[in-house]
Amino acid sequence: MAQRGITVIVVEDETLVRMDIAMSLQDEGFTVLEASDADEAIGLLDTHPEIRLMFTDIDMPGSMDGLKLAKAVRDRWPPVKIIVASGHRHLSDELLPIEGKFFSKPYNHARIISAMREMLAAP
Repeated sequence: MAQRGITVIVVEDETLVRMDIAMSLQDEGFTVLEASDADEAIGLLDTHPEIRLMFTDIDMPGSMDGLKLAKAVRDRWPPVKIIVASGHRHLSDELLPIEGKFFSKPYNHARIISAMREMLAAP
């Protein structure tokens, strides 16, 4: 099932990792915006109200990590669904500071895309 017209922002400081997940999402029909840190992500969120989902790494340089970014997005853009990923931390969905999903790296793209579809279908 293609996700035409649904915009996702991928926030990841490792360029190859960001490009990899972005390409998988584009192949599934998502419109993908990319950011290398939280500040760039917030700038994109400010200028792209069509963003419906954010996929963010936890460990990133800059003014805030992915968990703080997730909380900021939840407070400022409540309709945006959030997926958090990390190769260094192991959390469960219940331990996230926001309602969302957690994935450990390396992650399975099909599982992430399936989770995105579930989240976007939920009210």
